[in-house]
Amino acid sequence: MMNLHFEAIALLKELIATPSFSKEEHITAEILMGFLNKHQVPCTRVGNNIYAKNKFYDAEKETILLNSHHDTVKPNKGYTLDPFSPIEKDGKLYGLGSNDAGGCMVSLIATFLHFYAQENMPYNIVFAASAEEEISGFNGIEMVLPYLGSIQFGIVGEPTKLEMAVAERGLMVIDCIAEGKAGHAARNEGENALYKALDDIQWIRNYQLEKKSDLLGESRLTVTVIETDNKQHNVVPSQCKFVIDVRVNELYSFDEILNILQQHLKSQFKPRTTRMKSTSIALDHPLVKAGIALGKGYYGSPTTSDKALMPFATLKMGPGDSARSHTADEFIYLSEIKDGVDTYIALVKHLVG
Repeated sequence: MMNLHFEAIALLKELIATPSFSKEEHITAEILMGFLNKHQVPCTRVGNNIYAKNKFYDAEKETILLNSHHDTVKPNKGYTLDPFSPIEKDGKLYGLGSNDAGGCMVSLIATFLHFYAQENMPYNIVFAASAEEEISGFNGIEMVLPYLGSIQFGIVGEPTKLEMAVAERGLMVIDCIAEGKAGHAARNEGENALYKALDDIQWIRNYQLEKKSDLLGESRLTVTVIETDNKQHNVVPSQCKFVIDVRVNELYSFDEILNILQQHLKSQFKPRTTRMKSTSIALDHPLVKAGIALGKGYYGSPTTSDKALMPFATLKMGPGDSARSHTADEFIYLSEIKDGVDTYIALVKHLVG
């Protein structure tokens, strides 16, 4: 086990030292393939996604997916350390992507290696390192899923303090346009599109969606962007655009939200995508029961992940802390990686023996 801990940390340092912004993960994809090949594990690349199947994979058996992503956001301006230098200090490993989601990635690949050559398992185990998670890109997990065979359930590696995120908010971004008529502000001409937009925005601000989830709380509509079609102080704007960030619990479908908006908004609107749906896994699912047996708690996650794009039950869980994600001087504790490897192995062992 200690060897797996050491190798996981060494791999994470190599990943940190290699920029892997979304859509630019080609080099970290090569690193992950090289790591698996070094351990004599055949693997396949689809775009910048990598996957591998256990040695005694049997298409007649159900399959467990182990997944995390190897892309990162770009470092913010608050960094005081080199984001691409894996620095160890005071039990921490600093570097971009160390916490989100490098620690999960290397812990899951170590777990996959632990079970890779085990015979007579009741389940297959497939490992997938996905790209473009940070931008919910089409060339990420959705691209590689068709190559993985029939998946019954999976573990999605994201920093959750190794607690079980059994539900996850859905995300829908809506572009809105209020139409007016241009005119001279001094002569009180035209129809002010900005005022029309503000009427809708005021309604959104005050409206509360009724169905509250025990796991995810209430769903929220938040206006986050607004702009008009002119920059002149003396012209009444003929058009005003604004954006609604919609975070839904598992009790609402996106169609329900759109129907509510249709009844109340005067502005035209259109969702950018309806792919990132709210998801949940039953508390009596074998994967969740295995976690409970290990003493793990469960909760509903306010953030989205590749879990939203998987058409099967998944548990989001991993070492690290979501609060550190995308922050300056991002880090993960070395002990968290070791705990991540041990916890994932113990979790899978409950299922495969």
